[in-house]
Amino acid sequence: MWRLGLSPAVVLALALLGVPRVVAHDLGPVGGVTNALLVFVPIAVWLGVVVWRQTPRPFLTLLVIGLVYGVLVGLTHQLLWPWAFETPPRLGGNLAGTLSPMVESMVLRLFAFGSSVLTGLGVGALVGLVGWAALRVRGPRAHSGG
Repeated sequence: MWRLGLSPAVVLALALLGVPRVVAHDLGPVGGVTNALLVFVPIAVWLGVVVWRQTPRPFLTLLVIGLVYGVLVGLTHQLLWPWAFETPPRLGGNLAGTLSPMVESMVLRLFAFGSSVLTGLGVGALVGLVGWAALRVRGPRAHSGG
């Protein structure tokens, strides 16, 4: 165990729960109930594990899970980039055609990766607030759950 109350392997495993949604999104349209399950079940599991285990720093723990999730999402998007678009994305506006295609692709991929990491951090922060509040409302428990 480390300061988060979960081992690094558990943090990674929880973050990996969100990767199937990224794969489904990048490789084809997923809608309705399937998409909702792929979005919300991993987050519910994150929250459930953190509350059940009564981690000492629920906000930080979920923020770190979100960060790892964001990095995994970013890496997955990069790996699936060639299959995610019928035509590769291009810069528009004043930047259209000003950079070489290789540099333009690198810029777009860098911003896509950064966006994924920031999204993961945002999700982790929101779920972290819910986890922190849930543990505050729940109060101390005699057994820490492991």
